[in-house]
Amino acid sequence: MKKRKLGIALSLVIAAGTLLGACGKGNDNKGNDTTKGGDNKDHFSVAMVTDIGGVDDKSFNQSSWEGLQNFGKENGLTKGKGGYDYLASKSDADYTTNLNKLAREGFDLVYAIGFLMPSAVEEIANQQKDSKFAIVDAEVKLPNVASILFKEQEAGFLAGIAAAKTTKSNHIGFIGGMDVPVIERFQTGFLAGVKAAKPEVQVDVQFAGAFDKAELGQAIASKMYSSGADVIFHAAGATGVGLFKEANDRKSKDPGKDFWAIGVDRDQADMGQDVVLTSAIKRVDVAVKDLATKTKDGNFPGGEVTLYGLAEDGVGLAPINAKAANKDEIDAAVNEWIEKIKSGAVEVPGTRKELQNFNPNK
Repeated sequence: MKKRKLGIALSLVIAAGTLLGACGKGNDNKGNDTTKGGDNKDHFSVAMVTDIGGVDDKSFNQSSWEGLQNFGKENGLTKGKGGYDYLASKSDADYTTNLNKLAREGFDLVYAIGFLMPSAVEEIANQQKDSKFAIVDAEVKLPNVASILFKEQEAGFLAGIAAAKTTKSNHIGFIGGMDVPVIERFQTGFLAGVKAAKPEVQVDVQFAGAFDKAELGQAIASKMYSSGADVIFHAAGATGVGLFKEANDRKSKDPGKDFWAIGVDRDQADMGQDVVLTSAIKRVDVAVKDLATKTKDGNFPGGEVTLYGLAEDGVGLAPINAKAANKDEIDAAVNEWIEKIKSGAVEVPGTRKELQNFNPNK
């Protein structure tokens, strides 16, 4: 009889332990579930796929990565799986592979950096419907994709004001990467700014057809400087690195002559203290960090476009080089136009067609 009672007692203990273990396991799963409404704030992870320019392109990709790093550090994340990370694309064939890899690794938000990736994002987002994606510089109309766009024309406009106020030869240049809508906005904004500040200035425009050809950017810059341009603005990613090399080389050989260069996307003053006049800033770092924060807090704007302009501090102009002869005059002009744009008194054209009808004195 005693043995029977002892057997029953042991069975009850084992059964209770099994139930407690099952409950504990269930709670653990719920806490770590990032796809079914679990507490994901302590486990949020984010990654990005670069365009072909590379993460150290001194421009667009680098700015995006800086934003992701800032988000990661502020939220106590470490680089790598489960934290924040990136995959570099060596060609457009890598886009879908890289996006799919990061989604399968369980990152809560995956960025596609660049206007060349919408088809790749659409393909993988349709396959990985439980994953969240964001694309910069393009729009993908899917509920699990957030799109980020900028008013590049407003930053380009301010660069145009600065260039027109700086040139002594009344001859400046614009180097574009590829002739696509994003770069068209930079170009038309720049031309509009020049027109507003000094309409008699001649502007040479040339597209390199690539964002990763520094040697081509240098060749184009050389031709422009040789033809009389003393200020050149680039919106060409890593191709624009060639502009800075050419400007620095010429300045070292002829220190008394102006060979100004205007950077893009991030403040590129570090590319030459004697030649970088300013930069048309596109705060991709701010946008990337902002959207990651919203997503982490449960406010993912899937299926929507978030637009960043001057009013949202999403674009702007870097400080004017202190070595510019008329820095104060340039600053005053730039600030005046910033107020006009923010107030809505001036709408900067974003296409060549809009530029034809642009009247800065309207």
